[in-house]
Amino acid sequence: MSEARAMQNPPSDVTEHPWSRYVAMGDSFTEGIGDPEPSRPGGYRGWADRVAEELGRGQSDFAYANLAVRGRLLQQIVDQQLAPCLALKPDLVTLSAGGNDLIRPGGDPDVLAERLDSVVQILGMGGATVVLFNGPDTGSSVLGRIRSKVAIYNENLRTVAARHDAIIADMWSLRQLSDPQMWDEDRLHFSPLGHHTIAAMVLDSLNVSHTLEPLQPKPLPPRTWREARSGDLVWAREYFVPWVVRRLRHRSSGDGITAKRPTPGPVFGPGVPLGSGEGPLGSTDAARH
Repeated sequence: MSEARAMQNPPSDVTEHPWSRYVAMGDSFTEGIGDPEPSRPGGYRGWADRVAEELGRGQSDFAYANLAVRGRLLQQIVDQQLAPCLALKPDLVTLSAGGNDLIRPGGDPDVLAERLDSVVQILGMGGATVVLFNGPDTGSSVLGRIRSKVAIYNENLRTVAARHDAIIADMWSLRQLSDPQMWDEDRLHFSPLGHHTIAAMVLDSLNVSHTLEPLQPKPLPPRTWREARSGDLVWAREYFVPWVVRRLRHRSSGDGITAKRPTPGPVFGPGVPLGSGEGPLGSTDAARH
């Protein structure tokens, strides 16, 4: 497995690391839902874009692809994203999968981890560094109900990572995520602040220096019981009920959606030199922000 090189006083516009081709696999979390950015492919930014922006700082040969699609179950991610990922020959892969399975009745954290084990083995066989995400410890209205299953899945993921020399991006220990402002209005996806915080954690896990400073959310004013109850009712009507209806109809929020960055190319963001000419694969259509 590739490891981050030790960094000794790198130039301010260069982030030193050993990777040149990064592919992100997953569902809405990796697609960036909750972090809207109209100028980006697919209309969302998210933690993976933010990580790629930092990894691409001063790296003219760095390329990034994001294959994630919202609503995807683990087996769908394997069936639809594994082969395209391997074809892109990445040296860094992030994989977040299983969350949508766990939310559904009957989602078995042991079965999911066993299925994921072979995927991580395959990804690592090509020499890529593989980063896995465990689930956050949250009391949100949706995820809090499956806290015990998430905890079991997390422990299984640690076993998978140890077996295949993968890295765990530890969201369970990221206590900042307990703040409501880290979450989108739907209480299921992360807000821009949450995505920013997770991106910094991922880069720290890779031992890569970065420019993402910790951001502290502003204190929220106290709410009365009536205000809290009213907010819960609005959330249930606008988000929870439609989610339940989709489950009953065997529909997904990702129906008809395709990967936002299926082809590796340069990624541009705050502080990232735009460079000139074409990227590593001749791609010049990456969104500039």
